[in-house]
Amino acid sequence: MTGDTPATDDAATDGSWVSLFSGGKDSSWALYRALESGRDVSRLVTVHPDGDSYMYHVPATELAGLAAESVGIELVEVEPDDFEAGAAAESGAQGDAELRPLEAALRDLDGELPGGIAGLTAGAVESEYQTSRIEAMADRLDADLFAPLWQREPRDLADAMLDAGFEIRVIRVAAYGLDESWLGRTLDAEAFAELAELNDEYGVHLLGEGGEFETLVTDGPHMDRRIELDYESEWDGSRGTLKIEDARLA
Repeated sequence: MTGDTPATDDAATDGSWVSLFSGGKDSSWALYRALESGRDVSRLVTVHPDGDSYMYHVPATELAGLAAESVGIELVEVEPDDFEAGAAAESGAQGDAELRPLEAALRDLDGELPGGIAGLTAGAVESEYQTSRIEAMADRLDADLFAPLWQREPRDLADAMLDAGFEIRVIRVAAYGLDESWLGRTLDAEAFAELAELNDEYGVHLLGEGGEFETLVTDGPHMDRRIELDYESEWDGSRGTLKIEDARLA
């Protein structure tokens, strides 16, 4: 697995790169850094989980198509196979089952893209659970893995995203200390400062790595047009999600 390093000549020219993409801040940052470092990203791949997921970003993945249009890279959308995911299901087995439709789609792409798949980009920050499975899948595909967020200091990543011009909106919250006012909020320097305080008080991860919140990147240097949203907030007293009523490119 390669981290936040420049692309080699081989990485840039031998085959195509595929970005595992949800539209959230982490996968968008991995894509941006891959493009910035010269990797030829030919496809974005989005998985639409059915319900809660151990492996994937869940809310608003239907907006990945708008993000891909703004980025200018073709999107491949994957619907996971049905699998046993009840309360008795073991998390490792669920994660492996969720990975199968993604790997099948990537194998199809490997046969379609000129030169096959040279590598994958992933937005993993700290999750060994996700990263070990994605890394093993990349090995089976004989592809490199570019994970520029992996084990980086969260505040450094947050500052880098803001410095690059990312506009990040909160679309789901599920943690003590995060109330309804966070839904739809833009993560700017002030918001990250508040998250740092919530980390000290409640253990909220600065980047939401523990599922405390989910995001959508609505603008950035890799995007030609900004995503505009009309929405309502759905709040149950302890957690909430944006109900997107309309989304469009400016």
